[in-house]
Amino acid sequence: MARTPRQLGMRLLTAAFGVPAAIVCSLVGGIPFLLAVNLVIGVGLFEFYRMMEAKGIRPFKTVGVLAGLVVAWYVYFQGGVFSSLFITIVLLAVMVLELFRRDGDLAVFHISTTLFGIFYIAWLGSHIILLRKLGEEYVGGDFGGHFVILAFAIAWLADTGAYFFGNAFGKRKLMPRVSPGKSVEGAIGGVFLGLVAAFVMKLTFLPMLSYLDACVLGLVGGVAAALGDLVESLMKRDVKIKDTSRALPGHGGMLDRFDSVLFVAPLVYYYLRFLVV
Repeated sequence: MARTPRQLGMRLLTAAFGVPAAIVCSLVGGIPFLLAVNLVIGVGLFEFYRMMEAKGIRPFKTVGVLAGLVVAWYVYFQGGVFSSLFITIVLLAVMVLELFRRDGDLAVFHISTTLFGIFYIAWLGSHIILLRKLGEEYVGGDFGGHFVILAFAIAWLADTGAYFFGNAFGKRKLMPRVSPGKSVEGAIGGVFLGLVAAFVMKLTFLPMLSYLDACVLGLVGGVAAALGDLVESLMKRDVKIKDTSRALPGHGGMLDRFDSVLFVAPLVYYYLRFLVV
């Protein structure tokens, strides 16, 4: 669905502030970077749980959000055995807490939704941290932020390509059952700009990537960005909402903006980890 000129203006204005902020945090690293990732995870989890409440499910929001934030801290500080201990405690705590609800209706949904949110947003989102640590530990500190920017660039340029190509050329519906506004032409445009992002990063900041690496990352990342967007659209369509919140003017909520990153970051991380560095 095409946006009005005012909505498009708000979208571009938010991007004009948000994209440089994301780049700066990625390059600076350290605690500011961790806190920025925490902000994305915390707000994203809150939006997700509120979205589930619209479906009549009552997840443990406070426990889920706090657990998601701690997941990111454990990943950052390499929690080791304590990470396993923490996951075990959260799993047991959520199940025990459900015992004390006044009614037992939808108990399985309350428990599973709380835990799914942690894995979907916090665990997948923590791969942003893993990407930066990969650059620091295996290639050198100068590349940590660039690995993160690579994932952001592929995801967000793929989103941008899908949006503008879809509006300009979209005729054939991609998955109308999931998202009637998305088109095959938009998806192709998204993958194309994902490729452009990967090649630009290879030619400028990531010389260790081969042209084949850039091609694979761009293609796979572009497809992953589309899938991440479709998965979130499926959930929003199920609960009958348009945006997860109004946290980011012109873009909707934090989860609306980072849904593609949640899919792209893990794929970029594991490709780099096993095939490049």
